[in-house]
Amino acid sequence: MSLSVSLRHDFGGFSLDVDFRAPSGLTVLFGRSGSGKTSVIKAVAGLLHPDAGRIATADRVLFDSTTGRALPVHRRRIGYIFQEPRLFPHLTVRRNLTYGRRFGPRRRDRAEVDRVVEILGLGALLDRRPGALSGGEQSRVAIGRALLSAPEILLADEPLAALDEARKAEILPYFERLRDETDIPILYVSHSVEEVARLATTVVALEQGRVTRSGPAVEVFADPAFSPTGPRDAGALVEARILTHHADGLTEVQAGPARLHLPRMPGAPGDPLRLRIAAQDVMLARDAPQGLSALNILPGTVTAIREDAGPGVLISLTTPAGPILSAITRRSLSALRLAEGTPCHAIIKSVAIAQREGPRAG
Repeated sequence: MSLSVSLRHDFGGFSLDVDFRAPSGLTVLFGRSGSGKTSVIKAVAGLLHPDAGRIATADRVLFDSTTGRALPVHRRRIGYIFQEPRLFPHLTVRRNLTYGRRFGPRRRDRAEVDRVVEILGLGALLDRRPGALSGGEQSRVAIGRALLSAPEILLADEPLAALDEARKAEILPYFERLRDETDIPILYVSHSVEEVARLATTVVALEQGRVTRSGPAVEVFADPAFSPTGPRDAGALVEARILTHHADGLTEVQAGPARLHLPRMPGAPGDPLRLRIAAQDVMLARDAPQGLSALNILPGTVTAIREDAGPGVLISLTTPAGPILSAITRRSLSALRLAEGTPCHAIIKSVAIAQREGPRAG
């Protein structure tokens, strides 16, 4: 299942002109406030009628300005998760969940309801009312209600924006499970670099109503032209798996053919995880360094150099662990005589765990 979106709309002082595809998994619409993210979501949901364009799943056209087709909201089979849970206060969690079933094309059987309850950890809450739940618990119920409406697409419009950091940490693993254990394309709006790095399988970056970059999250984050909210936030994503836990308190992980060492983390050998390596945490050396305390040093080749105004430069490298970025000064660029194709070594000072709460490796 996938979703293709092509639309144009003039709001007067702002115009929207986007074209992208959201495959199965979790696609994040990412950008600053006012970039057009929520307008795209509304158009997909049927709450905004674009001036022109086409919105379709693999087998159904939701909107086509050429043919005049525009399915009403209730026929689009879309689950919508808002910033606020919007639960019925007089109904129990169980009845809030099953309320969503009446909007699906067929009644969900008990096994499907039980699976949603298990994925979202709602078993102990079923007989409570919303007023007796925490903010994070209410959000999980709202997600479950959307899933039980049998959606072909799930829309999440900054679903964590109203939650504090503790509640966000509670909810993020459930979105990971939805991403990994369902075949429903999830279109997720966010301006949080941390959420994007942790959740996204696909990134669609928006700026002033235009798509500036789209593609697999690992590729987008490795592009030196993609600085989420500025050069200080630039950094690459690396997919890895836990290999073993050592007696000295380190966890060894494998990323491609490369092996990296991190402070001990929960998880069993074979468990996947996503690492985020900030560009400012990567130093470069032309020759293999000796006698350093850094645990993670990778050979690499320069593939791109981005020089903006100011003293900083972003370098993109291919390494055995995948593409990574390094932020250095113009003076260092000149001193190292770096250019596209130059071999060098990346000295990784720190690695963040993007898919779970954990320490940083130095």
